[in-house]
Amino acid sequence: MLKSLLISTIFLASSLFASTITIAVAANVSYAIKPLIKEFNKRQPNIKVRVTLGSSGKLTAQIKHGAPYGLFMSANMNYPDALYRDKLAITKPRIYAQGALAYLSTKKRDLSQGINLTKDSSIKKIAVANPKTAPYGIATKEALLNAGIYNDIKSKFIYGESVGQTVSYTMVAADMGFIAKSALFSPTMTSYKQGVNWKDVDSTLYTPIDQGVVILKNASTNSEIKSFYNFLFTKSAQNILQEFGYKIP
Repeated sequence: MLKSLLISTIFLASSLFASTITIAVAANVSYAIKPLIKEFNKRQPNIKVRVTLGSSGKLTAQIKHGAPYGLFMSANMNYPDALYRDKLAITKPRIYAQGALAYLSTKKRDLSQGINLTKDSSIKKIAVANPKTAPYGIATKEALLNAGIYNDIKSKFIYGESVGQTVSYTMVAADMGFIAKSALFSPTMTSYKQGVNWKDVDSTLYTPIDQGVVILKNASTNSEIKSFYNFLFTKSAQNILQEFGYKIP
């Protein structure tokens, strides 16, 4: 009886001290965020991290309309810069990773042609992220314009609201897709092989995808949010991001 009471008391005490933080995370980070949270909880086991995923543009709109997020991990710097200018973020945007583009087909392809393969008659539908809401969509459009093939293939595009949705379209509705390289390192994608199903987009064709993070106004006095923010710049977090294909600036 005493032992049961003691266990109940310990459980109640730990519950009282546990807290939950809510963060907004760009869709391209959806593959790395679980390992990041798992590593964070090794250090801070009493902080539960609740994640809302979406395109950076959509998440920014939600933040402007009062969504109760404490931290925003964007897919580029433009959106957090805008939030900082509007005084909706209390920290100056800081780069936590640099993303990369890749193109993927669920079928084996002759990838020696590079992205010019998209012009082939066998490629009828191409999944791309919407450049109006998704930074990876902006990068894709820039790469295709610089490669001189955008106008030749734009009629084939199927637009995903986020790069995460674009991965889904690539898997089920398109012959090829331009996606965040980080998606290829998720457990569900390991059957697709570099040089057979996917290849990096030449990084000289698009502006480096600097991904920025800010602490939002809602969390100005939230020490748990600050702990997660600081964690993102630790060696442990950076190693996880690198495992998912990101570069650390």
